Amino acid sequence: MSLPDKPTIDGLPDKWAQRWESERVYRFDRAAPRERVFAIDTPPPTASGSLHVGHVFSYSQTDMIARYQRMRGRAVFYPMGWDDNGLPTERRVQQFYGVRCDPSLPYDPRYTPPDKPGRQQVPVSRRNFIELCERLTAQDEVAFEHVWRVVGLSVDWSLLYTTIGTRARAVSQRAFLRALARGDAYPAQAPTLWDTTFRTAVAQAELEDRDRPGAYHRLVFHPDGAGAEPITVATPTRPVVVATTRPELLPACVALVAHPDDARYRPLFGSTVRTPLFGARVPVLAHRLADPAKGTGIAMVCTFGDTTDVIWWRELDLPIRPVLGFDGRFAPDAPEGLSEDGRAAYAGLAGATVHTGRERITALLRDSGELLGEPEPITHPVKFYERGDKPLEIVSTRQWYLRNGGRDEALRARLRERGQELTWQPAHMRTRYEHWVDGLAGDWLISRQRFFGVPIPVWYPLDADGLPDHDQPITPGEHALPVDPSSDTPPGYADDQRNRPGGFTADPDVMDTWATSSLTPQIAGGWGFDDDLFARVFPMDLRPQSHEIIRTWLFATVLRGHTEHDTLPWRTATIAGWILDPDRKKMSKSVGNVVTPLDVLAEHGSDAVRYWAAAARPGADTAYDTGQMRVGRRLAMKILNATRFVLGLGEPGPAAAVAEPLDRALLGALRPVIAEATAALDAYDQSRALEAAERFFWLFCDDYLELVKQRAYGQHGPEGADSARLALRTALSVLLRLLAPVLPFVTEEAWSWWQPGSIHAAAWPTPSDLDGTAGDPAPLAAATAAIEAVRRAKSAAKVSMRTPLSLLTAPSGDPFSLIEQDVRDAGVITAVTRHPSSAYLAQV
Repeated sequence: MSLPDKPTIDGLPDKWAQRWESERVYRFDRAAPRERVFAIDTPPPTASGSLHVGHVFSYSQTDMIARYQRMRGRAVFYPMGWDDNGLPTERRVQQFYGVRCDPSLPYDPRYTPPDKPGRQQVPVSRRNFIELCERLTAQDEVAFEHVWRVVGLSVDWSLLYTTIGTRARAVSQRAFLRALARGDAYPAQAPTLWDTTFRTAVAQAELEDRDRPGAYHRLVFHPDGAGAEPITVATPTRPVVVATTRPELLPACVALVAHPDDARYRPLFGSTVRTPLFGARVPVLAHRLADPAKGTGIAMVCTFGDTTDVIWWRELDLPIRPVLGFDGRFAPDAPEGLSEDGRAAYAGLAGATVHTGRERITALLRDSGELLGEPEPITHPVKFYERGDKPLEIVSTRQWYLRNGGRDEALRARLRERGQELTWQPAHMRTRYEHWVDGLAGDWLISRQRFFGVPIPVWYPLDADGLPDHDQPITPGEHALPVDPSSDTPPGYADDQRNRPGGFTADPDVMDTWATSSLTPQIAGGWGFDDDLFARVFPMDLRPQSHEIIRTWLFATVLRGHTEHDTLPWRTATIAGWILDPDRKKMSKSVGNVVTPLDVLAEHGSDAVRYWAAAARPGADTAYDTGQMRVGRRLAMKILNATRFVLGLGEPGPAAAVAEPLDRALLGALRPVIAEATAALDAYDQSRALEAAERFFWLFCDDYLELVKQRAYGQHGPEGADSARLALRTALSVLLRLLAPVLPFVTEEAWSWWQPGSIHAAAWPTPSDLDGTAGDPAPLAAATAAIEAVRRAKSAAKVSMRTPLSLLTAPSGDPFSLIEQDVRDAGVITAVTRHPSSAYLAQV
């Protein structure tokens, strides 16, 4: 055994991360039976840009559970993945290289991106663009892995996967084809939430409401015939005033709706009116979703202004009168149903943006007298794609959907039951899942009009006119997966038949990134590739994740497990909170208030940062707190110094036994600490486990070490010294193992000074380990009370702790006689008296 002269925590991450990898400490045991496996569905972070300290926070908490389960003798399946397909990667590539994808361009095998991107993005072919995505994500992933190794994540790096990798694409396409065969996946031409910036469809789970300024415009709809003075209480022969925040969609209006019980408009139901400016004939109808208190109580239905318009269009069987294109601009041709004057008015809108169209129509309405008063400013929630900068529009497109219970009450009920079967930590997070399931408004839209993603594995035959037959999709066999329909040829065709009459064409879309990420248990577990592994790890034991993606990642994975395997994909979900900045706002790269982790890890030490993460309550939002990290750093240094001191006392003799009352009391007090920490970690509560272990560790260092120091030096003979030394080492071994999941580097360093192998492969302590050595804890409580009285007296007298104490008065009824000598030594006490009081009294 060789002890360092001056222990330090600096440099430990580099030292031990390399050794752990070379010694394969965290490698999954492929031979372990299923009952001994603990499998974790690790979140694959989005591999674009950089990690931030919030990632370190939540991933460290999961790692603590993995380390604990490994020490409990479980074969821990703990993979890491990179979520590298999808829009975030594309957006980063566009910004980093200054390019944009143009699928119409041919591939240039010699293309090299500019060293410095210009102000205008350069168009490149789809294949060139994907190559740039692959190049940049590979760079980001190297940086991510370095951060995780510094943090000390005990993942098995041999299990690394990416969501754009060969296996992930094959698994995702396999699941899609099976869903297609079951009827769970289907195409449909339908109104779709559309981001005009990214030119792609957006799913319900990717929406967020943002408050934006708007204005109510009061528009005059005329009776279908003669005109009259407008009034807000309608009759069948008088104009109707409609308040709308979207006057630019007036040419897309297909109906007016009011609540069936609204007496103001009941006489109008079944009649028709003419739209201002455009002269389209539209019916006045009743529907329960119309709000009598909103605006003038009657709304115009446009195809499409918002999701309520979609409901009205579907349930009232209305026509489609589209005006906005995929680029967010007004279509060049006027929709059907407009009057001749209306078509002329529309000509002034063709090609305009939504904002410009609103200004032009407002001006035309003002000139025609069909705008009552001036627009009334308001602030209202507007739907955005969570990564977008412009409000979403709704356009009619052909998309792929997965059934998710949004239109199937039986499936919805079954998915709600799945949420009840799942163990949630903390338990109240289940409510968020249930609210999402109950609020589903439609099936899951999974197709995206993007490029760097998993392709929809479908082709379509072309008829003699070169038109695709979407009702007869051509699919590959599972053995051929993964496929890229844009470059691969379907069964029974030659490549020269691509996009030619009588030949075939590829489905141009890719899958939503969540459609692949929702299969992380199957991807990591080797579904369809490694059946033996999959049988050992699926269903998995744990899904850790943050609460804002319960609606996306957790729900979608539950859906895929239920429909494909008729089971939950895991038994327990642990939900992490957010990290908040000093203003109590969530840290987010998009907001720009994040703290990058490497500088923090270098300044405070990896163990100290993990200590801060461990101290947080499960599921609770937590403030970024460097003060807590400083506390963790102090604890880490104390572990090294205390270990060096204990080991420096020398080894107990071969016949040593824990015989002294104070030593046995220490180990007796340690038994419930082991039980508490174990119960806490079994319940995925690392904060309570840390609190129990840390509290006892400081008692061990501050009180017990001082109390037995002189005896451990041999001042009272070899038997007393051996008892102290053996108790010290026994307690130290337990405490290092209790703290190892939280502080892996410093505990490994201290363990290596005197124990073989890695502490992280050592057995987790149990109360029974102390059988035969643990005694009544009461003498320890008495000794700590006595020494605390001595310290208070010396502090009050402002003298050194080594200054002799003239007199200590101890209670006569406690076990003081059993520990008197140790207390005398620690307090440098000259005389002791006894009295019937329950307090210790010290006199300098």
